[in-house]
Amino acid sequence: MSERFENIGHIVSYKLFAIVWIVLLILTGVTVAVAQVDLGPLNIWVALTIASLKSGLVIAFFMHMKYEQPLFKICLMTALVILAIFIGFTFLDVLYR
Repeated sequence: MSERFENIGHIVSYKLFAIVWIVLLILTGVTVAVAQVDLGPLNIWVALTIASLKSGLVIAFFMHMKYEQPLFKICLMTALVILAIFIGFTFLDVLYR
């Protein structure tokens, strides 16, 4: 009997999805508001930080990564860190030309 219920997974409430959606809307508003302020070279870093927070929320809740096995989380984080390193090196190259 326990084998039958082993692959059911998890159940996430609509309330949690609504809260995450509202937080994403607020962060989008913050992105638009910050874009109107001249922060000099920090504009891109602030925009990337907010975008990273938003993508983290989407991956964690809407793509159900929060409920996955640790090995899968480690593989995803490794890929994202490598991507961030490549993007960072690109910014450094463009910045010092």
